[in-house]
Amino acid sequence: MDLFDLVKDFLEYMEIERNVSQLTIRNYKHYLERFLGFLKQSSTPSDITAENIRQYRLYLSRFTDKNNLTLKRVTQNYHLIALRSFLKYLLKRDIAVIAPEKIDLPKAESRSIKFLERDQVERLLNMPDNARDKAILEVLFSTGLRVSELTKLNRDQINFDRREFGVIGKGRRARVVFLSESAAGWLKKYISSREDSDAALFVRTSGMKDAPLRLTPRSVQRLVEKYVKNARLPMKITPHGLRHSFATDLLTGGADLRAIQEMLGHKNVSTTLIYTHITNPQLKQIHEKFHRK
Repeated sequence: MDLFDLVKDFLEYMEIERNVSQLTIRNYKHYLERFLGFLKQSSTPSDITAENIRQYRLYLSRFTDKNNLTLKRVTQNYHLIALRSFLKYLLKRDIAVIAPEKIDLPKAESRSIKFLERDQVERLLNMPDNARDKAILEVLFSTGLRVSELTKLNRDQINFDRREFGVIGKGRRARVVFLSESAAGWLKKYISSREDSDAALFVRTSGMKDAPLRLTPRSVQRLVEKYVKNARLPMKITPHGLRHSFATDLLTGGADLRAIQEMLGHKNVSTTLIYTHITNPQLKQIHEKFHRK
């Protein structure tokens, strides 16, 4: 069996056996098809050699698209992670291939996390002049939802009595998130203003001819960008930046790191640890106590 067929089987395995998201499958398909294109022939597992992988890493490092843009180091890593996962799958099927562990990942650039201070968040939340947009910003900051999680929400998921609801997040992991009183209040106001019966929690308010349309992640991104600009904030903040702001606000307030991990839906606490590099309420106290005045 050639690599093209094996990649197809691998993607089906990811969907059925591993139950990964369609977005992940789409990305892995893109990364592995790029690898097959690099080999430039109908290949077999025996063609995945240490030398071919070395040449492929050089190819990724030097790759430029039609706009002459290169691949970020983290994107190069995604390609190699997909290839390693594919090799592990082949070994699981008793197909002899190079050991996945022999593919080392290059050190990624350190990424600066953009987040808003509490007063900046308040400025942003005060920008919308309609209940829907106000509710969206309030819910994003109150829950730390990913934008894809927000746009998948339905009305009947929200428990207003308990001010909470469940979501299925990245990696199909379920978690409960909580609404502040303000977020719950604006969400109720928005829902009560709706005249449609669409199941989606957030829908378009214009351009609806026959039926409401569920907001897309890109629509929410544009919405946030608009209000960030209107608030004249000193940085560009995306919906994910509000997720960072949610986490840093909790950490600054003294919340337990494991609790923040649960609320964000991180699989490993090591992912959540990045926020301790940004703000730690104890560090300032130690500095003030022991550093010279």
